[in-house]
Amino acid sequence: MVKVASYFAMTLGAFMFWKSMDKIHVWIALHQDEKQERLEKEREIRRVREELLAEAKGRDPL
Repeated sequence: MVKVASYFAMTLGAFMFWKSMDKIHVWIALHQDEKQERLEKEREIRRVREELLAEAKGRDPL
């Protein structure tokens, strides 16, 4: 009986560990996606800013 209870407890523990690791991997993946999107937005802002500065330098001062 002790062997059956131990087996059940270990199986339940392994399942809970597996589920928690699954949730952690999903959380990490979501945060990596958010970070990638933020970096892309920052690159786009930097590119547009550089274009505007280059355009402003090309104009004649009023």
